[in-house]
Amino acid sequence: MRYNERELLSLARQPAEKAAEIRMSVPKKGSVLKKRLVKLVVNFLFYFRTDEAEPIGALLLEHCRVTKEEENVFSISFIEEPERKYCFECATEEQCQEWVEALRRASYEFLRRSLIFYRNEIQKMTGKDPLEQYGISEEARFQLGAHRQ
Repeated sequence: MRYNERELLSLARQPAEKAAEIRMSVPKKGSVLKKRLVKLVVNFLFYFRTDEAEPIGALLLEHCRVTKEEENVFSISFIEEPERKYCFECATEEQCQEWVEALRRASYEFLRRSLIFYRNEIQKMTGKDPLEQYGISEEARFQLGAHRQ
């Protein structure tokens, strides 16, 4: 994926949906868990050294799998590269579950499915397409409706 480094740094400075210092390991040979500030902003998970203002890495949370591994451990792996796995250890099981849920809701895919679901529910209740008032074209409405799950 292409990105503008300056825009990415600007995004990393935005208020986070969720942030915490947790232990993390990256998918390198011999990688160990290290304390990192982890910050969720839109669909990016930034990670920082605890004493630095700029991120040392960012994960785009698309086409990934968030898995609860143990009581207080979860991982993020990517569908195209399942061996590339990031592990996170939280202080408690509750904190772990909160992170898993927040990360699963952060992707474009989840938001798109939610939009389609709520659009269909509103249409059932009112008999009207809620997107019509915004001038969404027939073609765009068809695309939204074509991917129902």
